Amino acid sequence: MTTALSRIAPPVVAALILLALWEAAVRLTHAPAVILPPPTAIAEALAANTTSLVSAAAATIVTALQALALAAVLGLGLALALNLSPTLERAVAPIAVTLQVTPVVAIAPLVVIWVGLDHAERAILVLAVVVAFFPVFSAALTGLNAADRDLERLFALYRATRLQRLLRLRLPAAAPFILSGLKIAGGLALIGAVVAEFVAGTGAARGLAWVILEAGNRLQTATMFAALAVLAVLGVAMHAGLSLLERWALARFGPPPSS
Repeated sequence: MTTALSRIAPPVVAALILLALWEAAVRLTHAPAVILPPPTAIAEALAANTTSLVSAAAATIVTALQALALAAVLGLGLALALNLSPTLERAVAPIAVTLQVTPVVAIAPLVVIWVGLDHAERAILVLAVVVAFFPVFSAALTGLNAADRDLERLFALYRATRLQRLLRLRLPAAAPFILSGLKIAGGLALIGAVVAEFVAGTGAARGLAWVILEAGNRLQTATMFAALAVLAVLGVAMHAGLSLLERWALARFGPPPSS
């Protein structure tokens, strides 16, 4: 209990100090609320828009979780397939890297057209998957290629097939890498869902991005900050949940990676 309190107390105290300084600075400088609202005004906007913010947060987190699940399946599946064929890995890996470094805002209009203008929520999901895919794929591929070489030789000595090596040696060895990649992809899936809704230019999903856009058009800066606060809470919650999953999986199926 004391250890948990010692971990939680410093960031909470730092946040409270930052909020107090923010409030004091706005009051002393008489900054217009439309430019920089004080934390108290943001809290009031949060309370006044609780229902809409909760609904928007639910839409955003559902999209992010769907994107994470799809990215995990696609990324891990492709990494497993490429690990079975070094030639295929050399052919496909550069294409995956190219996809990763392409800005999502550049391909968003194409994706919206491809999935249909009447199904913009599908475009948002696809774009979020694109953002979250590479961390899972890259981490899984790295982990699969990081298996112990002595064990590789032992498996070769016993004439294990490629599939046996993959499932019984490389996949267990890659577990810490895969879980770490999932934790990174979780945050990116949330970011991707929000950014995709921005660039798709539609309120079909009615997520937090749309709340921010609507509040911005009405110059309701406090509401924009309230939506950002909710988004930050979602990000922390997702990271914490994936961290718990990582610790549980490593404790159950294998030791954590060495630091």
